[in-house]
Amino acid sequence: MLLALVLPSLITWVYFVALRGAAASLQQGVYSAGKIVQFGFPIFWVLLVQRRRLRLKWPRAAGVIEGLAFAALVVLSMWLLYHGWLRASSQFGPAEMAIRQKVISFGIDTASKYMLLAVFYSLGHSFLEEYYYRWFVFGQLRRFVSLPLAILVSSLGFMAHHVIVLGLYFGYLSWPTVFFSLAIAAGGAVWAWIYYRSDSLLGPWLSHLTVDAAIFVIGYGIIQSLFARC
Repeated sequence: MLLALVLPSLITWVYFVALRGAAASLQQGVYSAGKIVQFGFPIFWVLLVQRRRLRLKWPRAAGVIEGLAFAALVVLSMWLLYHGWLRASSQFGPAEMAIRQKVISFGIDTASKYMLLAVFYSLGHSFLEEYYYRWFVFGQLRRFVSLPLAILVSSLGFMAHHVIVLGLYFGYLSWPTVFFSLAIAAGGAVWAWIYYRSDSLLGPWLSHLTVDAAIFVIGYGIIQSLFARC
């Protein structure tokens, strides 16, 4: 569990911080390799270490309403927070510059590439994170600790690698980094609870998908001028 909790943060630090300024091909290659290791680890652990069979379940509709309702609340809060405060704040200027530089360093230089990235993250990566943090990390913790502790630890693990990204944009001790990090942990806790109640990843995944899509919509507004110049 310690490895499962630390691994995503280590991978994020390598491609987001250590390789900052490196060639786009190197960043993309390290990112891809890291994600293969991260998302392959649960299968390796369950099949080869625990020697358990994987049980494929048909996704259940239970938890979908709760997940979508939570996502709607988060998206509305994000929209109001961004347009009502963050966009005009003094701390967002440097963050906006850093976001633009990171997008360019990853080779995202056209609107179509950005849209493809948004679709991949919203549809695919959100599911992989739910599989990793809710099915594997939370599911493994539930075998050994109480439900509240499993929710807490898995949610803090989910938050950890986001702290690295937020810290790069806003500063590690800044108010936005602390606030958004805690918000991410709270989101992870809600998704873990929905997964526990429904015994299905469908509700948490659709909720996660919706939130990620909204983030990319806001992100497009931040960087769209880059594409006009390309």
